[in-house]
Amino acid sequence: MNNFQLPKKLKSQLIEKPATQNRFSGNSEPTQEARYQIIEPDTKRVWGFVIIDNTQRGPGLGGIRMAPNVSFNEVSRLARVMTLKNSAACLPYGGGKAGLVINEPAVYSDRSLKKILMDKFADALFELKNYVPAPDMGTDEWDIQTVTENHAQRLGKEIHNRGGAGRPAECGGIPLDEWELTAHGLFAAAQTLENLLSDFKLKNSKIAIQGFGNVGFPAAVKLNNKEGAVVVGASDINGALWNPNGLDLEELCRIRKLPGGLSQYSKTVEKSFGPEKLDWLLEAPCDILIPAARPDAITARNIDRIDCRLILQGANTPSSKPVEYYLKHRQNILSLTDFIVNSGGVIGCAVERKMLVDSDYGKKVQEKDPRTYIEDLIFNTVSRNVEEVFTRMEEDKDFIFRDAATHLALERLKTDEVWL
Repeated sequence: MNNFQLPKKLKSQLIEKPATQNRFSGNSEPTQEARYQIIEPDTKRVWGFVIIDNTQRGPGLGGIRMAPNVSFNEVSRLARVMTLKNSAACLPYGGGKAGLVINEPAVYSDRSLKKILMDKFADALFELKNYVPAPDMGTDEWDIQTVTENHAQRLGKEIHNRGGAGRPAECGGIPLDEWELTAHGLFAAAQTLENLLSDFKLKNSKIAIQGFGNVGFPAAVKLNNKEGAVVVGASDINGALWNPNGLDLEELCRIRKLPGGLSQYSKTVEKSFGPEKLDWLLEAPCDILIPAARPDAITARNIDRIDCRLILQGANTPSSKPVEYYLKHRQNILSLTDFIVNSGGVIGCAVERKMLVDSDYGKKVQEKDPRTYIEDLIFNTVSRNVEEVFTRMEEDKDFIFRDAATHLALERLKTDEVWL
């Protein structure tokens, strides 16, 4: 376990809302409903944050992100994205997000150590009745199962709706990563683009993926196996690879979870970059760029060197609204916004939670096969939303994809329409 010291106890502490920043006309955007820091009472160490952004449509659903440099700002931004994502997908949930700042590698690799930490974090989450946790970067379905079991013990009942979603299938959950649900949304968006753009075909299109993990890798496989797209670029934390003639997906699959990851690739590449230059892959010539790692991958630093036609945002907030304006109006690059195209995970979470409390709905899902049912729901939701956003962009030529998508999400935030 190295020298890592687990907290004796964790608790949530409410952070007071700041005064409005717009001194003359009032804030045009809704303020976040509740913001917490997760502290260790004895030492006062801050271990993380939980933001409940908006609960107009229901409790705030969003993942627990665990990483060395997760910040309050990042969690706050992602919580707002989750509000828009759940609203646009017509789910009965608002937006929320959590972040744990963990620098010690042992926590990520030692399942027993991580379980103890997540159990203590679950204690802090128990009082936050308006937050529904799910897996995210650094966490998985077993971490959410730990939270659910913790709450079951506190409530004195095994079946309840106070835990998270995205749990293991053997525990009655919907495993988001194992079933590749977020990637399925990207796949749906790509197929829909082929129908909307007369001069775009997925077959033989070249794809570069930053972040060859639980979203990037299955998206690559789906687009390659089912549509004949060619993966020319891929990166993980160990290295980045580019070959304009295509990378060997079988080898990438074999090595991606081995020590050293993609740095172990043995086939032909034209360019390769080490950990200090991973962002260079974002500049690789391709038809579709999929940023599927951390926020702010595309910024003013590299915007003029982005060389693709389309961007599918596999990660949340990989770029900002000003960056996307520049891409569209100066470089003719269309970037499809995160909260529309990568909503597959939250759709799976919503299905899991409804199955838990609605036996008739559960039977309907089981009759079709849960994975098939959810994949169809994701495909229909994402495809329908991409088409709607394109229609709105046609009606207002100044709109970028994010503008139209935000208008759509905010409209649905005021309704109770549900697509499950």
